[in-house]
Amino acid sequence: MGTPELISPRSPRVTAAKRLAKRSFRGKERRFIAEGPQAVREAVEHRSDGEPTLIELFATAEAAERYDDIVSAARAAGARVHLAPDEVLAEVSQTVTPQGIVGVCRFLDSPFEEILAAKPRLVAVLAHVRDPGNAGTVLRCADAAGADAVVLTDASVDLYNPKSVRASVGSLFHLPVAVGVPVEQAVSGLKGAGVRILAADGAGDDDLDDELDAGTMGGPSAWVFGNEAWGLPEETRALADAVVRVPIHGKAESLNLATAAAVCLYASARAQRASGGCRSVTSS
Repeated sequence: MGTPELISPRSPRVTAAKRLAKRSFRGKERRFIAEGPQAVREAVEHRSDGEPTLIELFATAEAAERYDDIVSAARAAGARVHLAPDEVLAEVSQTVTPQGIVGVCRFLDSPFEEILAAKPRLVAVLAHVRDPGNAGTVLRCADAAGADAVVLTDASVDLYNPKSVRASVGSLFHLPVAVGVPVEQAVSGLKGAGVRILAADGAGDDDLDDELDAGTMGGPSAWVFGNEAWGLPEETRALADAVVRVPIHGKAESLNLATAAAVCLYASARAQRASGGCRSVTSS
């Protein structure tokens, strides 16, 4: 690998990358930041609309040596690669302890219509989810459960918030994600595609165990997850085919959003795969 040029903290490239911490600039440039070797590695391998998703890479000398495979792949894919001192990584990174490698990426969300056209069998819909860490973690859970897509409604957090990207741990690059879809449009579109709508709510009338025992979860389904503090509003619950609660068998008051989402998505995934078996989450 050729040695990339050392970039100054005052470089316009650094200034441009630093601005992506703000949502308004991300939206204007249609670019976002991916931090750490796992996210950057996934970005290098990903393509959006036929174009490489990774546009630019900043790495300290130590990180460039440690992750030579990532840096080499980024250069081969046509990304601009900058050798950066620690102070540059501190400027561009959104973490307290940067891992020495940061990528600038193109937006990669998919049109909702394309998701519907692919006839999805398992979808996670984030309605009114405001915490970026939760959004990224639910996306990761959906990816792990084998979901076909994730939809963020127009009332939810920005998919490209640095905390969302970090919490997804690379899953952002693995499955289609639609953003800014009104919840009514999301539900009606999925219903039109033959998908059963399940609203996850701690006060739901239907118990998840009962749904599984009744054999009603084997078909295409979309789980709608609500706000971390106040759940789903009544008008959103009314759109669903069933409002389902995760049973609490112990003394815990409730489950947090990401944990409940993991339980629900895996329940659907297991029901859908029952006839052909289910791959263990611990298999390599």
